[in-house]
Amino acid sequence: MKKIKYIYITLVATLLITACDNDLEQSPSLDLEAINLIEFGPVLNAAYYYHTGVAMPQAVLGDFRADNMLMLEDPFTSIDTYNSDLAGGDMTGAFFTPVYRNLYKAILSANNVIENSSNETQIAEAKFLRGLSYFKLVLIFGDVPVNLSAAPSTSDLSILVKQPVNDIYNDVIIPDFQDAIAGLDNSDIASGRASQIAARAFLGKVYMHRGDFGPAATELGAVVSAASAAGITLEPNFADVVTDISSEIIFATKISGSISNADGSTSSSTFPGWFSGGDTKSSTPLDPRLTAAFDASSAAGGGTDLRKALTIDAAGGKGVKYTGGADQDFIEMRLSDVILMYAEALNENSTPASTVLPLLDPIRTRAGLTSLTGTVSSQADVREVIYDERRVELALEGHRWFDLVRTGTVDAEMGLTINANYYIFPIPDSEILATNGVITQNDGY
Repeated sequence: MKKIKYIYITLVATLLITACDNDLEQSPSLDLEAINLIEFGPVLNAAYYYHTGVAMPQAVLGDFRADNMLMLEDPFTSIDTYNSDLAGGDMTGAFFTPVYRNLYKAILSANNVIENSSNETQIAEAKFLRGLSYFKLVLIFGDVPVNLSAAPSTSDLSILVKQPVNDIYNDVIIPDFQDAIAGLDNSDIASGRASQIAARAFLGKVYMHRGDFGPAATELGAVVSAASAAGITLEPNFADVVTDISSEIIFATKISGSISNADGSTSSSTFPGWFSGGDTKSSTPLDPRLTAAFDASSAAGGGTDLRKALTIDAAGGKGVKYTGGADQDFIEMRLSDVILMYAEALNENSTPASTVLPLLDPIRTRAGLTSLTGTVSSQADVREVIYDERRVELALEGHRWFDLVRTGTVDAEMGLTINANYYIFPIPDSEILATNGVITQNDGY
């Protein structure tokens, strides 16, 4: 019990680590008297800030677990072995613990705003961030504990019991994004704040992960329709899509070299280094299968896929997509991602190929490729070309593994028979030990 109480005291104490300016770039201060707060802007900023500690693990897990990137140094090679070796040790400390702890800190901060602020916009932003935090948790860990209180009981062990993913979607994630849609507008997108269009985009993505393609098409179609009025357009040049000033960013975790990340790293943007070979644990991380995917893209569509040279250096065995240096923001959602999900949702709803495939034309034209309209017609073939397009368009942005799991194509694409236990990642052992086993490890680990 003392260990459990210590966890909650620690989390509540860190609840108010805040980033105080509008750009979320101010070094945070600590205030333990949460009950006396009357200004919740700094607490809301804390919820944004904690996502900086999730950016690197999320990006690396999404591509290195899949067939885009390779880890070359033990014990990090366990990310590619799909067995229990992934649990414990350096992998947990580098990836799973920062994700788990920072997301629950973000949730506590959001809960505080939701319960105590009288500012409706702040509450809507907090709902967005809480929904986003739980969405990341279930994608990475599956079933997880749910806490919707700003001051959780230190004696109620039931709050630590993991809840089923479907319940978390139904009871928390979907309602939070719906409330954010109702309470936000699109007036402050460039600042990195939550917006109505971002909440709608993530709600559409949630429906995609649940296989609810009708609601997904509705939400994602609304995003595509509203994008231009919100100032969101496809970048004319693919080289600019993951820059901080990209016109197609719908939501990004804002990162600045002026402060440390919430994961404790000393430089702010650490995820680009993993793709570029800047980390010695994987000095030539490029998986040859990603090179082959770009070559196949050119062969299939007419033209040469310009994205290849702007994403990877095949000769050097590394990724070259990010050029933002220490201040590279982590782009969580951009317009081409939404367009591709929208096309996929329509196809799964049996919309004719003649309607679906033209949606891909602006993305392919930018990439130097011709239209696929008229080249395929069956639902299965359209599905396949959309999957292929997502892979090369969004490569090195942390999507690939989660897309494979979502679409049920893990074994086919990886060329292996992988136990479904390893579609998700291990709960940090420290959380299990500190709760005397009330939080349980995921199956297989």
